[in-house]
Amino acid sequence: MNAITADTQDLPTAVRRVVETLSAMGHPHNPVMLDDAARTAQQAADALGVALGQIAKSIIFRRKSDDAAVLVVTSGDRRVDEKKVQALVCTEGGKLGRADADFVKAATGFSIGGVSPVGHTRPPVTLIDEQLFRFDVVWAAAGHPHAVFRLSPAELRELTGAPVADVTQTP
Repeated sequence: MNAITADTQDLPTAVRRVVETLSAMGHPHNPVMLDDAARTAQQAADALGVALGQIAKSIIFRRKSDDAAVLVVTSGDRRVDEKKVQALVCTEGGKLGRADADFVKAATGFSIGGVSPVGHTRPPVTLIDEQLFRFDVVWAAAGHPHAVFRLSPAELRELTGAPVADVTQTP
């Protein structure tokens, strides 16, 4: 695992965007590049040596009424309850749908497996899973399957401006 330094020109564009966003917002922790890809929460937890729940995984949905990206940042050991999310972000019977890889890339600027909670090309509608607040420290993707960054759940809320909600299935 290698910390990203000030010289970011060799990094993928999406990672540079996350580094720039975090820097502009005064976040104290630079992203790190993992030796192995962490496309899943379990892979990230294993690579970092942390609990699965400490991985702040980013799940993108598609709001059908206006084609908006809906980002749910959830604890790695939980599954998103799509009906709960739909009730929070859709009005008057609107529906939420799954987002395919092309939609995710077009709507966020990130590929699946590297979707960061910050640095999107177009700001999504965002919700934060209350289950993340079980931990003092969580790790989120930083724009690439090898890139992650450290933060607290409170910092996640501050960086995204998103509300905290009950968005997961009961274990």
